[in-house]
Amino acid sequence: METKQPKGLWLLFWVELWERFAFYGMRAILVLYMVNALMLGTKETGQIYGWFLGLTYLTPLLGGYIADRYLGARKSLLMGCVLCVVGYFAIILKSLPMFYVALGFIILGNGFFKPNMTSTIGKLYGQGDPRRDGGYTLFYMSVNVGAFFTPIVCGYLGEKIGWGYGFAAAGVGMGLATLIYLWGQDRYLGDTGKEPHYKRKLAGGGEADIPLTKEEKQRILVIFVLIFFTFFFRAAFEQAGSSLTIFADKETSRVLFGWEMPASWFQSLNPLFVVVFAPIFSKLWIVLARKNLNPSSPMKFAYGLLLTGAGFFVMVAGAKVVIASGPVTIWWLTAVYLFHTFGELCLQPIGISAVSKLAPLKFASLMFGVWYAGGFFANLTSGLFASNYDAMKHDTFYMYPALICIGAAIVLTLIVPILKKWMHGADDTKA
Repeated sequence: METKQPKGLWLLFWVELWERFAFYGMRAILVLYMVNALMLGTKETGQIYGWFLGLTYLTPLLGGYIADRYLGARKSLLMGCVLCVVGYFAIILKSLPMFYVALGFIILGNGFFKPNMTSTIGKLYGQGDPRRDGGYTLFYMSVNVGAFFTPIVCGYLGEKIGWGYGFAAAGVGMGLATLIYLWGQDRYLGDTGKEPHYKRKLAGGGEADIPLTKEEKQRILVIFVLIFFTFFFRAAFEQAGSSLTIFADKETSRVLFGWEMPASWFQSLNPLFVVVFAPIFSKLWIVLARKNLNPSSPMKFAYGLLLTGAGFFVMVAGAKVVIASGPVTIWWLTAVYLFHTFGELCLQPIGISAVSKLAPLKFASLMFGVWYAGGFFANLTSGLFASNYDAMKHDTFYMYPALICIGAAIVLTLIVPILKKWMHGADDTKA
């Protein structure tokens, strides 16, 4: 049995690392830039941030559809790279109209990049390949390695030197991702993802659009159910770039040994924790599987929601301290990001792997587009909710995501047996 990961995975690992460096670097300073440079109000900033993040998750529907029907994943992925490069450098021009144009390029670029990156990885593995989950775990680590360094680099350049330098660093990262992909795609991916898979090849030659089977339809239904519950996680988790960043900026004492840490640096905690704990979680699932105790993918989702809710209960307590005695220490937000990271590791990489197992080949990129499109509503909701930050008592503000995540976890736990039945053995777990 093959145990080494495909070489193509390592190519995509580095492409994803630098693409995420660019995106999260831009995201780390986006709200601060709007407030401090473009002089937009908190409410307007929250709305723009919500719409921007939401649309970066909606456009993968378009990118996945075009890839499956016409271009194939490889060409679509390259198109996404180029659009993003243009967008990151366009933000440097300090003009509100150009700012919106730049965000538009980044939104479209993400639409072509996201679904076709994840679907290309899935195509590197055959049916039932045991390396798949480990491959997606490594892929998810690349996301967070890039996300760890970028708030430090782009955040420092943007806040301490000039906003344009921070966005330029993001553009350079996206340029590196594009060059790495161009250099290695033919060497390490072969024909993977070159052609669209909407039509299935017939044994005697030719192609036909074969209808989905009952099992395939039920598996797709499971994907939609998982997307529905992921909404609650994402809407809460994405407070990291909005209300939690404002909490870090305004209500957290960030002075260490006479030096004030940039507020954006807190966004490096989550990816740092992912890189540290992802191998531990990956090993944990294997150990539990050997003992026939490994939770099913939907059950892991429920654990992720519970842990995310627990993190927001810490925020409720921290907000009460601020109300009573002023800014809190950095350890409050550190604890929050640790809980949220544990929740993320139970949900995000598991969800991506589940989609690759459950989606029919003819809809591979499109179903990843649907997965990411769920993030549109979550991120839009997250931003709109964050726009109420100044209008609410902050302990009450954070109580909402805490209770919603816990409630969603309870409901999901109750329907896990039905979801396992509809997966028809696609999930490798036993428990």
